[in-house]
Amino acid sequence: MKKNKSISRAKYGYLFILPFFVTYFIFSLIPLLDTIRYSFFEYYRSGLRIVGPNFVGFDNYINVMGKDFFTYMGNTFVLWILGFVPQIVIALLLASWFVDVRLKIRCEQFFKVVIYLPNLIMASAFAMLFFTLFSTSGPVNNILMSLGLVKGPIDFMGTPVGTRLLVALMNFLMWFGNTTIMLMAAIMGISPDIFEAASIDGCTPRQSFFHITLPLIRPILTYTLITSLIGGLQMFDVPQILTNGQGNPNRTSYTLIMWLNNLLRAPDYGRAGALSVYLFIVSGILCLFVYKMVNGDDDAKAAKKAAKRARKAQKEAK
Repeated sequence: MKKNKSISRAKYGYLFILPFFVTYFIFSLIPLLDTIRYSFFEYYRSGLRIVGPNFVGFDNYINVMGKDFFTYMGNTFVLWILGFVPQIVIALLLASWFVDVRLKIRCEQFFKVVIYLPNLIMASAFAMLFFTLFSTSGPVNNILMSLGLVKGPIDFMGTPVGTRLLVALMNFLMWFGNTTIMLMAAIMGISPDIFEAASIDGCTPRQSFFHITLPLIRPILTYTLITSLIGGLQMFDVPQILTNGQGNPNRTSYTLIMWLNNLLRAPDYGRAGALSVYLFIVSGILCLFVYKMVNGDDDAKAAKKAAKRARKAQKEAK
């Protein structure tokens, strides 16, 4: 008897994913490798004269790693934290409220659409809107003066605190809706039987939230933290437009990507490449730290359980 040959259709799967890999190779991998290569070269424009590329080793990395790097990195983290902390708190509260059947919130779909709408607005338009609203002659100052709350216009963008809070407020408004939708999907993935059992056992809503909801949505929280951290390190458009690319006052809102953009406009490809590599390394280290901080206990418990099972198996074998 002849054996029937099995038909493999795996080639069609490879064919379908081929466009992604081709696109990634051309538009992402090659530029990434080129950036790393140029980081070891002196390559810039001086007037009409182009200098380089001349191999200089790690000189670009040494030149970039100075006071400006740590100052701008500090600015970037401050702006990210000011926007992310209220974002994750408000998103968790809204997500838990929207999925709680006991609250019976009316027009739930309408509120979901409303909180997600700011995410659809371009950052440049959002920054221009806030620049107009909070200028010294803008509507916010006019309303405050008409109500008698202030005697004169407040220069919101004339102080470091005011500018940073405006940038943080914009980032919060743009992204808290997206974070809320993601956390809602995570909470809805939890079996209702768990909450019912907890309620029967006398568990309060607060205890259910901290001891059931938060531990079970930890993977999505980790994803949200990591993606937000990467986005925060790449913060550019909002402070760039709001401060006209200067990061004023006193460059307290000047981020790492704004510095990278100026290096590319100069252009100084060698130092820009070195700064890009530093950003990649910092992002990788921080993402690993966040992952270990959020999931480290689970990994340790799993390792201990595996070790116990191994020792038990060895004893039984003896």
